[in-house]
Amino acid sequence: MIQAETLELLEWSRLCQHLSTFAATKLGAIAAGRLKIPATLDETETLLAQTKEVYELETRLTRGLSFEGITDIGESLERAKRKGILSGEELLAIATTLAGTRNLRRVIDDQPDLEVLNQLVSDLRTYPELEQEIHRCIDDRGQVADRATPKLASIREQQRQLRDRVYDILQGILQRKANAIQEHLITQREGRFVIPVKAPQKDAIPGIVHDTSMSGATLYVEPQPTVNLNNQLRQLQRQEEAESEAVRRALTEQIAAVQEDLERLLAIATTLDLAIARARYSLWLEANPPRFIEWAGESKQSSTPKSPRLPIVLRQLRHPLLVWQQHHEQGKPVVPIDLVIQPHIRVVAITGPNTGGKTVTLKTLGLAVLMAKVGLFVPACEPVELPWFDQVLADIGDEQSLQQSLSTFSGHIRRISRILEALQQEPGARSQEPEARKKEEERGQEPGVNSELRTQNSGLNTQNAPHLPIPSSLHPLTHPLTLVLLDEVGAGTDPSEGSALAIALLKYLADHAGLTIATTHFGELKALKYQDDRFENASVEFDDVSLSPTYRLLWGIPGRSNALAIAQRLGLKEEIVQQAQSYVGGATEDVNQVIAGLEAQRRRQEVKSQEAAQILENAERLHQEVARKAAALKEREQELQLAQEQAVQAAITEAKREIAQVIRQLQQGPMTAQAAQQATEAINDIAQQQLTSRQKPKPKPGFQPQVGDRVRIPRLGQTAEVITAPDDNDELTVRFGLMKMTVSLDNVESLDGEKPVKNPKPEAKAPHPTSEAGIKTIERNQELEPTQNSKLKIQNSSSTSTPLIRTSRNTLDIRGSRVADAEPLIERAIAQAYDSGVLWIIHGHGTGKLRQGVHTFLQQHPQVERYQLADRTEGGAGVTVAYLR
Repeated sequence: MIQAETLELLEWSRLCQHLSTFAATKLGAIAAGRLKIPATLDETETLLAQTKEVYELETRLTRGLSFEGITDIGESLERAKRKGILSGEELLAIATTLAGTRNLRRVIDDQPDLEVLNQLVSDLRTYPELEQEIHRCIDDRGQVADRATPKLASIREQQRQLRDRVYDILQGILQRKANAIQEHLITQREGRFVIPVKAPQKDAIPGIVHDTSMSGATLYVEPQPTVNLNNQLRQLQRQEEAESEAVRRALTEQIAAVQEDLERLLAIATTLDLAIARARYSLWLEANPPRFIEWAGESKQSSTPKSPRLPIVLRQLRHPLLVWQQHHEQGKPVVPIDLVIQPHIRVVAITGPNTGGKTVTLKTLGLAVLMAKVGLFVPACEPVELPWFDQVLADIGDEQSLQQSLSTFSGHIRRISRILEALQQEPGARSQEPEARKKEEERGQEPGVNSELRTQNSGLNTQNAPHLPIPSSLHPLTHPLTLVLLDEVGAGTDPSEGSALAIALLKYLADHAGLTIATTHFGELKALKYQDDRFENASVEFDDVSLSPTYRLLWGIPGRSNALAIAQRLGLKEEIVQQAQSYVGGATEDVNQVIAGLEAQRRRQEVKSQEAAQILENAERLHQEVARKAAALKEREQELQLAQEQAVQAAITEAKREIAQVIRQLQQGPMTAQAAQQATEAINDIAQQQLTSRQKPKPKPGFQPQVGDRVRIPRLGQTAEVITAPDDNDELTVRFGLMKMTVSLDNVESLDGEKPVKNPKPEAKAPHPTSEAGIKTIERNQELEPTQNSKLKIQNSSSTSTPLIRTSRNTLDIRGSRVADAEPLIERAIAQAYDSGVLWIIHGHGTGKLRQGVHTFLQQHPQVERYQLADRTEGGAGVTVAYLR
């Protein structure tokens, strides 16, 4: 009885109603509305595992689990069991339910890691052959189809033929007797086809009058020629009904044969729907799964405490009904509370002002424990750790009754007495409470709030429903874990006697209950913490500035009642409040001052803790950002290093290819010392070009020009390449374009404008191989493979004796191209051949338009100094040689 009262006091039925709105089927909604409180921890663990797996499955699936087609077929199964004949609609509902549950099982089978759900549906039988037979015999409208039996198809074919004959006859009468017809239509009365005839003209159409209009002006007549045909139709209709009934009877018998399996199927679908509702409700609440911990208890036979266990941890706990009210009823924002109770604590005394949230704290904790027991997640931050309480007992609110002559105090005492009686009962006997069952029956409810799952008017046989693993016999606990919630303990009588009674009651509960949470205004209860370490104080915070509660729960500090401040805020005259203040004084005022100081100190510590947490968060964020940037820089460095290595390899490959071309051309031409000398210089030139393209160090103050460096000659306004190092006379040879010249160190500077150091120590210049053996040595040392398609061209310009080396880098073949397409190719070739100073453009002879376009483009190009047709040996009029600035 007291457990049923506790559920009512905690408004458990409202939470179940909210839960039912997340169910997908009517059966699931009914089951959620009558949610069963598990009797064992094993059952709770299974329910919680179901909720977790469904929660996981909902996040994986795009649209979640679908219960489409699943309906309440309990009544139909019960009627089939009792030899009744099901209607077509009922048969169709059974078929769709079979299909819906099979789809559920298919989805779950595709998730083999969800062990609990797979075990739940492992022995689910959906009878696809029965479903197919129902769909074969029953159409989408719930009618027996023609294909059900050949006899039924024959009967309906005869009906169609007779109906057509009747229509033909009646249509002929309507046309011949148009003056006697009230309206040109054919209708039915009592299952027979009739036509509307004007009352004065009834003799014009002989027949049977079956009905009359409200005004009496129209008679519905069955003409004599159709009477026999209508009689035959009625006979065929009775035959059709008999045959349809035979089909439905056969299907009903098949259903009755597997009625137990279908009831189990319905129960499994309901269990899944209930798990879906729990998961979706938990997701909506932003709740987290609880973890059940062992709680240190004391045996009734022994006063020796058990080893220490983990504390109860419920941080940022919110009242689920207030959350619903905030979202759906425009309620106030919910203020969360923190509950961290050490395992040695048996009694927590919560003090503080009225309207401060003490009662809400009790209800929030009670609902959190019940939600965890039924497999729901708890609306608190992780981790959610609490023990599995055997029962929750509460005394909240007044129980006044004029009929029973109960005052507030009397009501509290009677309810507390029932709580103490429940503490003495064995766990297995709590479900057998005749008085509670009798009271529920008097209220018009089904007996047994915690009874097996029932569905309203469903006819579901719960004996075949899937039960969670429960031991065959419930072993009585030596010290059952009971959560006792007492509101305003000892109130309603003389303060001194009420305080003494409250102290004695809380000490008794400390010995016999797992955990007791009590709210009180008695100052004597605040001192129990300092006498017995099993007691703890807590208080609800009160803002002295705004004279209003903050609804925050503070631990370790007793609260002040603040009755005078609240009375003043509520509008009591100030002179009365001041007078009352003078009466308080003394020790009470001193205690309140001490408590106020402790509260202020706690607030300062909380502010400092928040500031330290913010600093730590900023430091962690900064550390992460620095680590991320360091990793990015390291990755960038590796990428640059790889790119450099690839560029070096590409440059080496290109240099080897060009050197191979030079050597092959030398081998194919006449072996002369001059040719060897020119080839050697060409090879050195290629090497220097590759080095200068890869290594361009910034000149430092007092730089020394080296072979291959690029320097600026200010008086000429040209940039040149150093060919020979400065000699003893501080003169060096440079080249720009096709020209070579010797200049003094005074006339050159670095690209950064720095002057060179005079009289540097000259660098030794490696001797050039001038013989055929030398050329072969270069080829062997470079390990080059001569190519077949390259040529070495050495040409003497008219303005200088410096040989021009034609390579693939300074040769462009645009034969067959249009002028517009050739111009960007020439632009890129000029940029690529800039270091060599000359570009060979092969445009062919043709009509001469391409050559003319090339010459026009070169004439306007700023980097082209001059151009001319190549020598006859180089291609003649088919090749243009462009000399670059």
